[in-house]
Amino acid sequence: MPPGNLKLETWGLKLLCHPVRAGSLYLIFIGLLFCVAGGVFALLMWRSYDRASGQRTWAEIPCAILESRVDQRKIGSDVGTEYSFAVTYGYSYEGKAFTSERYSLQGAPWSSSEERSQRRVDKFPVGAMRSCYIDPGDPSSAVLKRDSKAPGYSLWFPLIFIVGGIGMMIGAVRSDLKIRRSAQREKLN
Repeated sequence: MPPGNLKLETWGLKLLCHPVRAGSLYLIFIGLLFCVAGGVFALLMWRSYDRASGQRTWAEIPCAILESRVDQRKIGSDVGTEYSFAVTYGYSYEGKAFTSERYSLQGAPWSSSEERSQRRVDKFPVGAMRSCYIDPGDPSSAVLKRDSKAPGYSLWFPLIFIVGGIGMMIGAVRSDLKIRRSAQREKLN
């Protein structure tokens, strides 16, 4: 074989390696995106769980419902009317009187169902005595309903994205290294 043909084969091998390298970099990038997205969602879910767990230490005291109503809003002409439960309640903590309007730390949800909000109004009628939860560190912060710890029980789900992203990156690097090693062996032979 003339020496000119060997150069042609080596040149062809280099061209083959570049698209493979680009594919590996693409997979590493996608894996990194999976890791970042999973990490962000895991962080948000952990914060929600941690906040709900912290509420379990809040003092439960009686409070009087001062106002209870259904609020409504209309965002645009294409969107129907939405309804939410609004409440004001008063309570006394360590000899001081406070009022609050917070149903929960997340607030009362907006819904297209007026009946759902009306059910909450019926559950918290004006003049009724109900339990509310007070933050001992900040007695002006109170809620009628503590947040759910459910995000903590679902924390495994975003972790799947992190593990999958790491697996994609490891697989891409291993594949790239394997191709490079075989190319180096080809050069030596």
